[in-house]
Amino acid sequence: MREIEVRYRVADPDALLVALERAGVAMGEAVLQDDQAYAPADWEPGAPRIGRTFCRLRTQDGLHVFTTKTPTADPMEHTEHETAVADRGQMHAAVLRMGYVPSLRIVKYRRIGVLREMLVCVDEVADLGAFLELEVVADDDRDASAVQAELDAWARGLGVRLEHTTQTYDILVRAAQGS
Repeated sequence: MREIEVRYRVADPDALLVALERAGVAMGEAVLQDDQAYAPADWEPGAPRIGRTFCRLRTQDGLHVFTTKTPTADPMEHTEHETAVADRGQMHAAVLRMGYVPSLRIVKYRRIGVLREMLVCVDEVADLGAFLELEVVADDDRDASAVQAELDAWARGLGVRLEHTTQTYDILVRAAQGS
């Protein structure tokens, strides 16, 4: 499966939630997501990501999910594989044995809604602030840039101030921390 997404920094999260409700998106309650990101041992921050597989170990509500993401044409389009794991500590040890290194911890509160095939996420990321993320999971050969353009048009139609970014959360957090 390919995940195609767009992301925006949000100046006024309350206004965004009102706009989403007007647009027919019922948002769930905020849940805490604790993500440990992993990178290949030979990868350096700032180096190209396209074609490289990165991992994430997420804990939410006591459940652990392991995910791999391989950016294809750009960092906001990637193939993704995901599965639940029983033991976060054991999965962490396995990821290290596979040659990955912990790159960054990302903690956020996420609210999720769905509109047709689009997943709508409103995130409050520690050390960064509020973000809107829209994503579509494609099991076909749709053009990612065309899908991103449709998502962008929908987001802009909400009528709230949004600042588009093509950076992933790990890059944004690393920049905010000055590392």
